[in-house]
Amino acid sequence: MTVSNGPLSGVKIIEMDAIGPVPLACMMLADQGAEIIRIGRKTANAAWGDDEMGAAVMHRSRKTVYLNLKDESERALLLELIGKADAIIDGFRPGVMEKLELGPDICLEKNPGLVFVRMTGWGQSGPMAMRAGHDINYISLTGALHAIGKPGEVPPVPLNLVGDYGGGAMLLLFGLLSAIISAKASGKGDVVDVAMVDGTSSLMAMFWALKGAGLFTPRNGENMLDGSAPYYRCYECSDGKYVAVGCLEPQFFAQMIDGLGLVDRDYQQTDLTEWPRMEADFTALFASKSRDEWTAIFDGTDACVTPVLDMDEAPQHPHLAAREIFTEVDGMLQPMPSPRFATQNSKISPPREEVIEDLIARW
Repeated sequence: MTVSNGPLSGVKIIEMDAIGPVPLACMMLADQGAEIIRIGRKTANAAWGDDEMGAAVMHRSRKTVYLNLKDESERALLLELIGKADAIIDGFRPGVMEKLELGPDICLEKNPGLVFVRMTGWGQSGPMAMRAGHDINYISLTGALHAIGKPGEVPPVPLNLVGDYGGGAMLLLFGLLSAIISAKASGKGDVVDVAMVDGTSSLMAMFWALKGAGLFTPRNGENMLDGSAPYYRCYECSDGKYVAVGCLEPQFFAQMIDGLGLVDRDYQQTDLTEWPRMEADFTALFASKSRDEWTAIFDGTDACVTPVLDMDEAPQHPHLAAREIFTEVDGMLQPMPSPRFATQNSKISPPREEVIEDLIARW
């Protein structure tokens, strides 16, 4: 039997207005049923205003109250909420919450079982802790950005998926839920220091292992997954669109070669000296047909060749449509909650503003 409240129903979280990892993590928590109160700022320097593009999705399924935290009476109202919360998420630079008299010591004194999560780029300590930065800066220091791309090319910017959302939001979720489980068992809260430089470094674990084994080098053009391998990269087609090729395993590589009509060539897949020849051959062949023609040729095979779709095309793809990955809420197309649970089913709702006194009374 499916219920509609989500697996995190009953979990109460306070989200301090922020950009980057915090709104995505809180969106995902709210998607799974957590009751989240977002504390917006009354001043003009809000991190991300509700009328800005993207807020309709990133602030979905939760309530917002607007407070001036420099006002003692409004700060006292927030402390009342904190006294009833399971967790608070702070996305400010180190020390800002302390200046507002809302640091971990004060909050944990009010609520000893509270989980206080601090989300920053550089972390709460270290010589760069107080410096500004964004996703690209954090991943540049960890080796992740340098490891992407072909030799002689400027490292490509992987949107803000690696630092903000991979190393940031995903580690925020992991740290927060780990600490909540511990606090529920022990009655004692905790302070969680989540840093994008830490999280991105964790995401690079496999590459550190490969490097230690001599199987990954810092020299672009010699690694399988950095865009250099001819069997793990994108190719332009005759219509100016692209296909993605990811046939790492020999049996999948063989199917790709078969689809390209190159079975008479004796390619040694992992021989770096043969990569230029393979790349030249594959580039010429993929350029001879349109993206959709190649999609049809490789449809139903394990060649690991797929079309590179834009954001208008992706929701229409038969597989994504069959899984109902996207939905529309108030005219805004957006991804459905993920992951999925067999017995739980959260609902998406638009962001909404509420009065803090009403929330205190209901919590």
